[in-house]
Amino acid sequence: MAVEASRKAAELALQYQPVVVAETKPDNSPVTEADRECERLIARMLSEAFPEDGLLGEEGTKGESRSARRWIIDPIDGTREYLRGSPLWANLIALEAGDEIVVGVVNLPVLGSLYFGSRGGGAFRDHSPIHASSRTSVEEATLCLDGFNRFDAAPFKDRLLDWMTRFQSVRGSEGASGAIMVASGQVEIWIEPHASPWDFAPLKVIVEEAGGRFLNFDGGSSVYAGNCVVCAPAFEPEVLSLLGLAR
Repeated sequence: MAVEASRKAAELALQYQPVVVAETKPDNSPVTEADRECERLIARMLSEAFPEDGLLGEEGTKGESRSARRWIIDPIDGTREYLRGSPLWANLIALEAGDEIVVGVVNLPVLGSLYFGSRGGGAFRDHSPIHASSRTSVEEATLCLDGFNRFDAAPFKDRLLDWMTRFQSVRGSEGASGAIMVASGQVEIWIEPHASPWDFAPLKVIVEEAGGRFLNFDGGSSVYAGNCVVCAPAFEPEVLSLLGLAR
């Protein structure tokens, strides 16, 4: 149902382009009627299918849970990219059961790729299994970062540049696509210094089911921490070293 809802939301979002108009939210991020209508569509489909489940959406959707489960929705992740015609926006849906994310869907409709994972069930791109990179050397690894302008508050900011110079390549990435590239074995590490639970929730289960790691700057592994580092398994010691948490 989450996969189907993400596809329907993508169809709706594409109908709004290219004439959609943006407003500015209090946090200075853009929002459009497409964001709001896609969230309404997703919430309606999930509520009809699972009436006992709760809801949490970026654009204000809230619903109390009577099942200890809650759907977390980002109707258009990367609204700036959506507005500018970039292909890197996505529809994100996750299911939280208790204190664990158990289902994640990331639909990149312009790229024609839909990723999903379920706890204990693996991670997939269009029904083909995906796996994190098996590389082990920094010298042959690719590092991706999002939000370069927000690293000023990162506890490791003073050592980040020197740490970056050891990688084979360093790239900028946007939103969900960076984490998905880690889950797919295309890059080894992705760092996001500031984002919300709806940005992270589906990424966590997909990355972990693909064999990767999802860490916060304090060493935790929560979608509510406001930041994350996603990496292939062999690079967890490198990440912990950057974070000042080497074991």
